[in-house]
Amino acid sequence: MPRRSVPSRLAVLLPALLLSGCGEPAPEPARPPTAAAMNAVADDPGVNREKLARAVDALFTREGIGETRAVIVMHAGEVAAERYGAGYGPQTRFVGWSMAKTVTGVLIGMLVADGRLRLDDSPPIPRWQRPGDPRGEITVRQLMQMRSGLRHEEKADPVYTSPEVRMMFLDGRDDMAGWAEAQPLESEPGRTFDYSTPTAVILADVATRVLAPDGEAAARQRAMDEFIAARLAVPLGMRSLTAEYDAAGTMVGGSMVWATAPDWARFGEFLRHKGSVRGAQIVPRGWIEFMTAASPRAPDYGGMTWLNRESGGERAMLFAEQGPASLFAAIGHLGQYVLVSPEQKLVVVRLGKTDQDDRAALVDALAEIVALYPGR
Repeated sequence: MPRRSVPSRLAVLLPALLLSGCGEPAPEPARPPTAAAMNAVADDPGVNREKLARAVDALFTREGIGETRAVIVMHAGEVAAERYGAGYGPQTRFVGWSMAKTVTGVLIGMLVADGRLRLDDSPPIPRWQRPGDPRGEITVRQLMQMRSGLRHEEKADPVYTSPEVRMMFLDGRDDMAGWAEAQPLESEPGRTFDYSTPTAVILADVATRVLAPDGEAAARQRAMDEFIAARLAVPLGMRSLTAEYDAAGTMVGGSMVWATAPDWARFGEFLRHKGSVRGAQIVPRGWIEFMTAASPRAPDYGGMTWLNRESGGERAMLFAEQGPASLFAAIGHLGQYVLVSPEQKLVVVRLGKTDQDDRAALVDALAEIVALYPGR
């Protein structure tokens, strides 16, 4: 009977040593996603189901990215993943903060399409139309692209001096648009990009002046509510869409628009389809293309939307090195996101509360979801 050769001790240990990195312990295999993580993902989400479950779960469990309250991933028009934090659900209305600016931009586009506003004309603001007032040179286009030249420094220090704080909570709170429109120019209109919440309130006032030119506060609010319902909320199926108003009847179009997570996702799908819903063109395609084309003064900003491009400076709102250049977003204070990537047929909604110091980590987590989906 032939003798069996006995492998040497080194021969037995060598593969393990090589695999373990020169004697260091081999990394433990990743644990399977929890049942809660898997249950949040559709059976066929368009990518590896387990990978998507992990990426969505990270938004709820990873340390250092704040509190996630709702996530919806839409792919090719279908819900790929949907998950809520404790105490929140599909009927919860979430404030969009600055995502309201994108809603306001769409409303302006409807009035331009109706022929009631012109993109390169000065808006109907009486105080700007007085002879010799240089603010009469500001156009609707420049307001949309955040380059009005008005003195609207965002996030000034100390905070109580910041224009958006003064406008919303201090001396401008009863007539926010009046306060914003009264600010002087600090640069020539069109020359400088200056992201500004007061600018979006001016646009909301402009829309309301068109809809109710002689109205008092109640009439102004009613006219805008009816316009939003008839032209946006009902056609898109955004039944929860709700705007807040100041005492002058002006929609707080820079921050105070509310909707459920599914309705924010519907808004993202509407933008992905360039303003159409089930084949009906709600706002011209060209308007969405304008909103998602780079401003002449900020390559990462369009018309009331952020673009996945380098800013040319230190500002980094999205993930230009990781995602497609065609991706754009509505972004709000404390980490509200509606990410839209037409190239990937993708919409990602994240709602919650994340402080500024943790925003970069949150953006990285969102980029991981986007990276799972291939382009065309």
